[in-house]
Amino acid sequence: MRKILLFLPLVMFLALGGVFYSQLGKDVNYMPSALVGKSVPDFTLVSLFDDELVTNADLPSTPYLINFWGTWCPACHIEHPFLNRLAQSGITIIGIDHKDQQALALQWLEEKGNPYQQVLMDEIGHFGLDMGITGAPETFVVDSNGVVAYRHQGEINEQNWPTMKEYLQ
Repeated sequence: MRKILLFLPLVMFLALGGVFYSQLGKDVNYMPSALVGKSVPDFTLVSLFDDELVTNADLPSTPYLINFWGTWCPACHIEHPFLNRLAQSGITIIGIDHKDQQALALQWLEEKGNPYQQVLMDEIGHFGLDMGITGAPETFVVDSNGVVAYRHQGEINEQNWPTMKEYLQ
């Protein structure tokens, strides 16, 4: 019995090593989404610019991106120039100003440019919760049927855009 106890640390070390080895090569930034393959949840949000109510019925009927952002988000500052380039190339982006102040968001878009076809305010964050976001920036690819095809957590850039673009087709 005593000899078995001497081998217990070795067995535990090998088991732990096996767990770590099985995780090698996996994308550590990948966050699955329960919404992939499902319709965008029903919502009613206020437009940033004119205080009009916007619902799912007002969303595009062609593939588009939903991008959650905020002026308080450092990664959103980094991502924004790339979003401007995407919009200039014809990509439709719906911006969700997440847990932010209207005046700050308007100032941000005036200074940095507006890549969004529509900008909706999610001041309390309920729509963000419905979409399952964990923070900002976070972007969803939505197909022409209003179904979420892909979720990307973090900033969009030259390296990860090709993957997202495939889902936008």
